[in-house]
Amino acid sequence: MSNLTVSVDEQLIKRARMRAIEQGTSLSAKVREFLQGYVNGSQQGLAQQRAEATARLLKAMEAAAALAAPAAPATTATATTRRRSLRDEIYEGDFRARSRAAASASAKSPRAKKLVKAAKAGKGTGARAR
Repeated sequence: MSNLTVSVDEQLIKRARMRAIEQGTSLSAKVREFLQGYVNGSQQGLAQQRAEATARLLKAMEAAAALAAPAAPATTATATTRRRSLRDEIYEGDFRARSRAAASASAKSPRAKKLVKAAKAGKGTGARAR
């Protein structure tokens, strides 16, 4: 067995010795018990913390899955409407057709018409030709 030197307040040591004597043991035995519990408790405590964290994570995942799961077929019209995700909105239909329609709509603006007319007439628009 090794010896350990620890700096502790004198009054604390006196009170700890008195309590150890009341319990029929020594202060050294109490320090050994504490250290043994500290070492074992840290390993058990870590395992318990991991188990609790895993349980919380699984519970959160189940709750998220329940929210994301499609609902059972509803009987009312309002219950059947489901909030669409942004991805669903973006990829709905042919998104390239929408961008072509937007481009042609912007081409019908007065400024776009003026630029097209100037280009056909061969006039410079201020941009360099490449």
